[in-house]
Amino acid sequence: MVSSQNKELIINPDQSVDVYFGPKAPAGKENNWIQTIPGKGWFTILRLYGPLEPWFDKTWRPGEIELSK
Repeated sequence: MVSSQNKELIINPDQSVDVYFGPKAPAGKENNWIQTIPGKGWFTILRLYGPLEPWFDKTWRPGEIELSK
C-alpha cells in the first residue's frame, strides 16, 4: 500500500506523487511501489480524505495510469 502517512514516500516538487505498479520495484522507488502478480488482474482505488473544492468542481482529477520505461 502506498500511503501519505509513509514518511519515506517520494513526493515530487509540485507535491504530486508517482505510484509504481509491477512485480518488482523500480530501483530507489520502493516506497512508491505496489506489487502486482504476473498473470493476475488488479484494480486501483483512490481514497480521498477531506477533498478540496477542485475535486468537487471537477477542475482536478487524478492522472491516467501510464506505462513507465
